[in-house]
Amino acid sequence: MPEKTLPHETQTPEAVSTALKEGSNKPRSLGQDAWRELRGSWLFWASGVLLVLFIVMAAFPTLFTDVDPRQADLRGHYLAPPNWSHFFEVDWFGYNGQGQSVYARTVHGARASVIVGVCVTLAVTVLGGFVGMLAGYFGGFVDTLLSRLTDIFFGIPLLLGALTLLQAFTHRTVWTVTLGLATFGWMQIARVMRGAVITQKQADFVTAARALGAGTGRILFRHILPNVLGPVIVVATIALGGYISTEATLSYLGIGLQDPVVSWGVDIAAGQSQLRDAPHVLLVPASFLSLTVLAFILLGDAVRDALDPKLR
Repeated sequence: MPEKTLPHETQTPEAVSTALKEGSNKPRSLGQDAWRELRGSWLFWASGVLLVLFIVMAAFPTLFTDVDPRQADLRGHYLAPPNWSHFFEVDWFGYNGQGQSVYARTVHGARASVIVGVCVTLAVTVLGGFVGMLAGYFGGFVDTLLSRLTDIFFGIPLLLGALTLLQAFTHRTVWTVTLGLATFGWMQIARVMRGAVITQKQADFVTAARALGAGTGRILFRHILPNVLGPVIVVATIALGGYISTEATLSYLGIGLQDPVVSWGVDIAAGQSQLRDAPHVLLVPASFLSLTVLAFILLGDAVRDALDPKLR
């Protein structure tokens, strides 16, 4: 009787190598698949480079300039125009009406604007996500109550609500502005989360977990939450840029951040009266604000395209 041979003994080395490579191609997770799509997206890389630049600028402004943004020299620098004759000097963007470097104030102003945008986004994601999870999972009376509460807050415009609430504070800081925006900005996240949870709670793996005796908390945070984060992340990323622009609008109206806080919104408000004589005082911080908002919107679009197979 002929001796039996193993399958790999009858194959050439090339065939074995090919089989090993094919066997290593395991199904990718949603995160791995999304990252593969993002790597090939120019929107992701363009927005990512801008955001890294602005985040580093906000975290370490002294890497870009060692000039105090509050240092004033009315006699020598009053409304001085931009000067590019010396590349490493601080007068690239000129000076404002207080004789302060517009470049230094723009660099240091990134911190307040970025902190407000990030903190508001985190707050509304946690609050709105929690409300949406409870409403979508329990349904019935809980869903009705939380949905009507969400509708009430939806009827109040973000800017108007924050403006009204911040009027109660005599001294407004980054944290009071964050509170004002987060109070009236969580509803969209709640609706997105509610719809996603309603869809996922009917899935077979949730039914199986419930049959095995898993508690409500385990089902919500271990099984449902990881599968509904995709649309929430997309909405939060796009909304982050909107919160930064809303903070600038509040500061422009005199209801947001105040001196001595250095912020793009504060500088835009101060530069409006000097637009005709020294447009750089207004245009420079406004340009940085627009680029930041645009970068977050582009990043949100790229993440949405990567997480939604229908858009590929």
